[in-house]
Amino acid sequence: MKLNYKLTIASVSLLGFINCSAQQTHLLQKANWLMGTWESKTKQGSIFEVWMPYSETEYRGKSHMLNKNDTVVFEHIQLIEENNMLFYIPTVTKQNKGLPVRFALKSSANSSLLFENATHDFPQLISYQKIGADSLYAEISGNSKGKPRNEKFRMKRVH
Repeated sequence: MKLNYKLTIASVSLLGFINCSAQQTHLLQKANWLMGTWESKTKQGSIFEVWMPYSETEYRGKSHMLNKNDTVVFEHIQLIEENNMLFYIPTVTKQNKGLPVRFALKSSANSSLLFENATHDFPQLISYQKIGADSLYAEISGNSKGKPRNEKFRMKRVH
């Protein structure tokens, strides 16, 4: 009887650990569809956003433009899962003194992610909406100097 009791406790503990590990990466997996290279054509030229897995709890991205033969990087982005939460953390060149800003996942679905930082100057919201296997909308929005503002970027998968 004691052996079965100990085996049951060990099994429950192991299942709890496995469930906890699966839960930790579950939030990050909601962003799997972002992986790859995306292009948004603007008046200034094409902006590219590249996403790749970095670890079991982190994806990394960057936004850049091509200027002749040079790559001009605007921002580095991390999607990090920690403490059962998902964070979008951009570090934008020449903004916020080059320091990262955290946006917590506010809501998600199979094809959308919405991150929020209500205390940031602009944007307060960052969202991604998958609209097809090879297209998405990225949007930054909120208030800027007391006025509502938003910018949408339609992106096509290029890799």
